[in-house]
Amino acid sequence: MSAENVNDDIKAMSFEQALEALERIVDDLERGDVPLEQSIRIYERGEALKDHCGKLLKAAEDKVEKIRLARDGKPAGTEPLDPE
Repeated sequence: MSAENVNDDIKAMSFEQALEALERIVDDLERGDVPLEQSIRIYERGEALKDHCGKLLKAAEDKVEKIRLARDGKPAGTEPLDPE
């Protein structure tokens, strides 16, 4: 089974689920009591989780908009939060 197939479940994870799984991996690796072969596998899974979290954050940022206010302080529409 390739690493891609093993990590297919990541695509269905919410940001919070992926972040929690990534935190567990970091804890396991920091403890240093994981065999080398398993360390490599969980590191690769951690990379996939990090990429997934990055994609979800980017998608969320793309949806965030700033509300524009008219001179009287009333909402006058929206614009991108960080126009590029």
